[in-house]
Amino acid sequence: MADLSSPVWFITGCSTGFGRELAKATLDRGWPTIVTARDKGRVADLAEGRDHALALDLDVTDAGQIAAAVKAAEEKFGRVDVLVNNAGYGYQASIEEGEEAEIRAMFDANVFGLFAMTRAVLPGMRSRRRGHILNITSMAGFMGLPSSGYYAATKHAVEGFSDALALEGAPLGIKVTCVAPGPFRTDWAGRSLKQTPNRIEEYAQTAGARMATTAGYSGKQPGDPARAAEAMIAATEAAEAPRHLVLGAIAYDNVTKKLGERLSQIKAWEETSRSADFPD
Repeated sequence: MADLSSPVWFITGCSTGFGRELAKATLDRGWPTIVTARDKGRVADLAEGRDHALALDLDVTDAGQIAAAVKAAEEKFGRVDVLVNNAGYGYQASIEEGEEAEIRAMFDANVFGLFAMTRAVLPGMRSRRRGHILNITSMAGFMGLPSSGYYAATKHAVEGFSDALALEGAPLGIKVTCVAPGPFRTDWAGRSLKQTPNRIEEYAQTAGARMATTAGYSGKQPGDPARAAEAMIAATEAAEAPRHLVLGAIAYDNVTKKLGERLSQIKAWEETSRSADFPD
């Protein structure tokens, strides 16, 4: 049973990137942390020699593994205070060239796996009347970019889900934060990104051009994953947790610009919008 003064963290997708950096940060603070990966051997080093760490196999598309992992976490530490839904990956293709099997597989991990993980921890959080769920989305949760339409759709789905969860959870002491990073210096493009090559000439200058630059950008991104981890921890410690935490200057600039444009367009059609009601 973990000390009540130390939050118990459960992080999915800890083998690389944000998940690994966040796990290192929580463990270095001495906080009980469940570190997971589809192959727990990839996170064994994080847990080695640490009684406050628990490494587990977890594929978020496997309902049985989700149930077993949450049970193991509660048996060892008594509870889960913070769930970080980080597991997932990207897929790039033009909309027309997207492959059904690839699209559905990504939705299984990024959307349905996240939904299932959240449902698994909610009973405990509800009974204790406290908890915090961090859903790792993306600036793609606010906008679509050429070649990333299907990926953006998964992140938009998580944003809508999180809006509802925040309203349902607030009276129960459960907080929800969506973390929306821009480009960060992880191996996401090399290890966590799939592509269907562009072959239709008409998309060569849009989806095709963006896909061609993705791999070359890997390792040059301005975002620091360790600083992102500290920002996420700060969000959980804030008296008023942010509903949205946008990380990185590129993400902040693009998201705020997009939201401003969207609001402006909606307001430009206000008269037409209001005219759709029955007359008084």
